[in-house]
Amino acid sequence: MTTAQKNNLKFVDFCAGIGAGRLGLQNLGLNCVGFSEIDKYAERTYREFFGEEEKNHGDLMKINPDDLPDFDLMIAGFPCQSFSVIGQRKGMNDHRGQIIYGLIKIMNAKNLPYFILENVKGLVNHEGGKTLKIILEELDKAGYKVYHRVLNSLDYGVPQMRERIYFVGIRKDLVNGNNFEWPKSVFPPDVQDYLVDNGEMEFNEKKRAYETFLKYLDNKYNKGLFKIEKLLKDNYLVLDTRQSDLRLYRNKVPTLRTGRHGVLYVRNGKFRRLSGFESLLLQGFPKNMGEKTKGKIADVYLLSQAGNAMTVSTIEAVGKSLLNYTNHYE
Repeated sequence: MTTAQKNNLKFVDFCAGIGAGRLGLQNLGLNCVGFSEIDKYAERTYREFFGEEEKNHGDLMKINPDDLPDFDLMIAGFPCQSFSVIGQRKGMNDHRGQIIYGLIKIMNAKNLPYFILENVKGLVNHEGGKTLKIILEELDKAGYKVYHRVLNSLDYGVPQMRERIYFVGIRKDLVNGNNFEWPKSVFPPDVQDYLVDNGEMEFNEKKRAYETFLKYLDNKYNKGLFKIEKLLKDNYLVLDTRQSDLRLYRNKVPTLRTGRHGVLYVRNGKFRRLSGFESLLLQGFPKNMGEKTKGKIADVYLLSQAGNAMTVSTIEAVGKSLLNYTNHYE
C-alpha cells in the first residue's frame, strides 16, 4: 500500500509477538523505534522479519519508561489476565502484575498521544463484563478518549475468521471535532491464494496421525456424516478437527490458535495440513516475509506464533482510521 504522511509518527511495538502489529503500521508509513517481547522463540521470528537493529526492551512490566525513546503511538496485543481484586483498587501500585497497568504507566510517563490495543473477543464478557469496564475506566482516568469494537479479520483482507476486540485511544487534549470511524469491511480474498505451501504437508495413511483422524470421523459426533471420497472431491475445502465434531469451511479458514493445530484442507484430491507458512499468510504477512522463515523456524513454532499474532491487515485498517481522524494521513 502506498501512503503519504504529514508527519513521521513513531511507535513502539509492545507485547510484540512476531510483529504483525508493527507490519500493519509500517504499511502506513509509521516508523518503529523499538519493541518489547519476552518469548525468545517469538523474538527469533521477529528478527527474521525485521532484522537485528532495534532493541528488545523485554518485559514491559520491568521497563523504565525513561529508557524508551520518544514515540507517538503504542501498539500492543496485551494478554487478558484475571482482574481478581475488583472493588479493592487503591491505584496503579495494586496492579503491577496486570499488563494493562504496565501499558498505562508507560502511556502516562511518555504523555503518549495515541494507542491501539488488541485482545481476544472473550474480554467483552470476561467476569461478566467487569474486566472491560475496568480497562475502559482506567484508560479514561489516564486521560484518553477510547473507542472499542470487535472486528473480524475476515472483513479486512484475509480469509480467516478471527474476532478480536480493538481499542483506539486518543489523548483527550488532542480530541478534535472529527468523528472516529472504524474501517469499512472489504470482501475477503480467495482462500486458494493462501493455501499455497508446496512443502511436505500431505496428510494420508502414511502419517501416524491419519489413523487417529479416521477414528475421529467415526466418533459419536461424526459417525456416518462424512465420507473420505466425497471430502477429497471438494477442492480447497477446509476441515477443522479441533473440536469433537468436524467443521467444514469454504473460502475461509477458522480462527488460528496458539495450540491445537488441527486444520486440514483439500488440494488436488489430497488432504494437507495447514502449514506455518500458510498461517503467516492468513495473518496478513506477505509471502516474501514468510519465505524468510523456511528452513529456519520450525513449523510447530510458526503455527503457534501465527495463532497468537494480530492480523496485519486489520491493524493496518484500524491504523488508517486513526490517522484519518488525526489528519496524519492523506
